[in-house]
Amino acid sequence: MKITEILSAEMVLPDLKGNTKPEVLGELAAALAAHYPEIKLADLSAVLLERERLGSTAIGDGIAIPHGKLPGVTKILGAFGRHREGVDFESLDGNPTQLFFVLVAPEDSASLHLKALARVSRLLKDSTFRTHLIAAQSAAEIYKLVKDEDAKY
Repeated sequence: MKITEILSAEMVLPDLKGNTKPEVLGELAAALAAHYPEIKLADLSAVLLERERLGSTAIGDGIAIPHGKLPGVTKILGAFGRHREGVDFESLDGNPTQLFFVLVAPEDSASLHLKALARVSRLLKDSTFRTHLIAAQSAAEIYKLVKDEDAKY
């Protein structure tokens, strides 16, 4: 599985504006709902917020991977967002979160969902790569960085 199978260039949001966890999740959910007609904004927002209630998806090092399963979705879909200043996302390390990769999976896709989470986690573990993502000047540059890094695995 490649990240480029999940993430399209249109789903890269380089300048998230929200300053709270619900605001950031709302921005990312709105982008996905606007791009994919099978996603209803209210349903996706509810799924992502419920997942966060179970425990933060912020894994440290400025990374969060909000995710959930949604009826009507036929393949794993993703969106990437960057918040330059960072947001309190209740991260495991207590630091602000700047990089967000949302994954939305079909209801019956347990193994693919886990593979996608692992793939995104592996992609973002490299600190130099994260630094380049934060410094990138545009959505196109971020997408190219992701695509090039993804090709290494």
